[in-house]
Amino acid sequence: MSVQQSTFHGFANPVDPSPAELRAWAYQPDSVPLASMPPDWDLLVSGDRLVLTLFELAMDPTCPARRFALHCLYIYAADGIRTNFRAHPKRRFRKIVEQAERDGDELMKIWAHNGRVLLARPDLFTYRDWCEGGLVRENRRLG
Repeated sequence: MSVQQSTFHGFANPVDPSPAELRAWAYQPDSVPLASMPPDWDLLVSGDRLVLTLFELAMDPTCPARRFALHCLYIYAADGIRTNFRAHPKRRFRKIVEQAERDGDELMKIWAHNGRVLLARPDLFTYRDWCEGGLVRENRRLG
């Protein structure tokens, strides 16, 4: 399911993009290169307000910014689990994990698996894997 926009001209406020802006950018990511975004933009957009948009983008194999969206989902999961769900609602996290397990492709099933493993074993958190994209690049399941 692809929700492509015709033209994307940039963010009104890149530090706080709307779901529609993020979605439009994700289908035309070259229109505003990641290198031009504020520092730690991935951390800024990986919150509750955009998580369902990020999830939708990560679930779409045709989305050009899918790997970025998946990377943000790893940040979201780690942030929630490491703060004992003070940062994000546990119910929302569980809901998207279950949907990824049910409807996702292999990339999303691996994300869901890794989220469940981290939930059971928070000591497996490494910043490189969860926040710097290691698990996305390596596409591996935690044991």
